[in-house]
Amino acid sequence: MAAVTPLVLIPGTSFVLVSRNVIAGSRRDGARVALGTVCGLLVHAAFAAVGLSALAMASAKAMTVVKLLGAVYLVWLGVSTWRSAKAEAPPTGHRVWHAPWGGLGGFGQGLWSNVLNPKAASVYLTLVPQFLSAQDPVAPQIAVLAAAHVAVVLTWLLALASIVATARTTFRAPRFRSLLARVSGAVLIALGLRTAVA
Repeated sequence: MAAVTPLVLIPGTSFVLVSRNVIAGSRRDGARVALGTVCGLLVHAAFAAVGLSALAMASAKAMTVVKLLGAVYLVWLGVSTWRSAKAEAPPTGHRVWHAPWGGLGGFGQGLWSNVLNPKAASVYLTLVPQFLSAQDPVAPQIAVLAAAHVAVVLTWLLALASIVATARTTFRAPRFRSLLARVSGAVLIALGLRTAVA
């Protein structure tokens, strides 16, 4: 827990998504992002436990594909967030494209932003192995370490959602919400581009 806490506290995609969803909706919307985020981490933990992550890391092409998919998803989220600053609802008759998992809302955003994040995978391939014992079965050890990781992430993101919800009256001002949507969108686009070129 001590090893992953500094990584978790660094503001990134989940930080932006939780803040954005709480301000645009409610504390529950932020909690849904948090739950999606930890489910994404559990996907990486499961892949690591069966060796699929190691296989992907060994293949430069596979990692490039994952990285680019993650970058495209973040840029798409950023553009969607930026555009939301212009209007609360699309004009009548205007068709808006939604991702196939769009119905999952904040949960889907948290889930896919982590599943498609190579950095989340790298935690289970670089940090976690340092705490594994070769004498014991690997899967149960990874499960325990993943539970610790999930506990830290969930605690932090739920606390963040509560903090943002408490200050939401300030954030509800239309000008502030528009500014926040643009800033959040720009940050997500920047994170996507950084992922693409890293």
